[in-house]
Amino acid sequence: MNKAAIVMAGGAGVRLWPRSGEKHPKQFIHLLGDGTMIQNTVMRLFPFFSPEEIFIVTLPQYVESLVNQVPVIPLGNIITEPFGRSTGPCIALAATVLSKKLAEDAVITVLPSDHIINNVREFHHSLEVMSNCAMSLPNLVVLGMEAQRPETSFGYMQWSEEQRDLPNEQFWRGIRKVLTFAEKPDEQTAQRFCDDGDFLWNTGIFSARLEVLMDSLSKHLSDQMPLFKVIEPHIDKESYIGAAEAVYRQIRPVSIDHSVMEHADNVVTIQGTFTWSDVGSWDEFYRMSMKDAKQNVMEGDVIALDSTRCLVSASQRLIAMVDVQDLVVIDSGEALLISKRGSTNKVKELVDYLRRKQITKYL
Repeated sequence: MNKAAIVMAGGAGVRLWPRSGEKHPKQFIHLLGDGTMIQNTVMRLFPFFSPEEIFIVTLPQYVESLVNQVPVIPLGNIITEPFGRSTGPCIALAATVLSKKLAEDAVITVLPSDHIINNVREFHHSLEVMSNCAMSLPNLVVLGMEAQRPETSFGYMQWSEEQRDLPNEQFWRGIRKVLTFAEKPDEQTAQRFCDDGDFLWNTGIFSARLEVLMDSLSKHLSDQMPLFKVIEPHIDKESYIGAAEAVYRQIRPVSIDHSVMEHADNVVTIQGTFTWSDVGSWDEFYRMSMKDAKQNVMEGDVIALDSTRCLVSASQRLIAMVDVQDLVVIDSGEALLISKRGSTNKVKELVDYLRRKQITKYL
């Protein structure tokens, strides 16, 4: 099978501030696992994809970190965006670049660089089913996960048990039609999704033939795709940087879900059977981490007396706590975050405040 992976690695990961930010985004730091998140992402793609089949989209300021951390990826497979414009333009740029390098029937798998996935064998099985479906059908095949709790920081997909024009082979392999998408619901809505039983978490991982992806982008991102045609003649040339920057200044930020997935009528899903998380908040990091007998997660020099259910990460100094519960304390050396557990989804608001006040040295 002619195939390739597009790994999106340009985000700043500000929801995990102050450990993650514009200077050191979460895909390049150690959180959970042996390596950094980008290292773990690339490693678990082997051997389903070879290094030559993996393309990584990032920003110019992160190229050095990327080369240092995953030197196995050919330098020519690193695609740079001038600056971030969310996942829609990111994928559109990568698809435009790959359309000059690969045949239109190549199966493309798109995935973020900063997720946690365990049970890699099951993950590879899902990739195989997604790729085979994408190869034989004109569909966008999205990887979903069982909605195990009313999580407000994940996107959701509603799926149908009806066969809905799917071939028997794909239907019996677990492929289902997606009826609708829902982005980060409130707690009451998320609970209803879980109770209904026909909603999956949207992992943001999907497969499609290159021609199907380009057609979907042209149809649903129609105001932007002509701009990427302007970049196309400059790919792999010295003029690429200037051409891409000129185009990106005309592009509005939009996610692939809002621009394409929510409007396309050819989206199907398969449910993964492995452990997955996007580690999108400190609360999610706490949930995924090993805890001590008092349900604390402690990193670095930490003393916690009569304290329970806390997440504490020390960097360059001792953190001592007495008789506290349900706190998140994250020290990066430059900044200190203190939050109640359950409220760390507001960290992005805090980062936005720092930007508005131009207190950028801490970002």
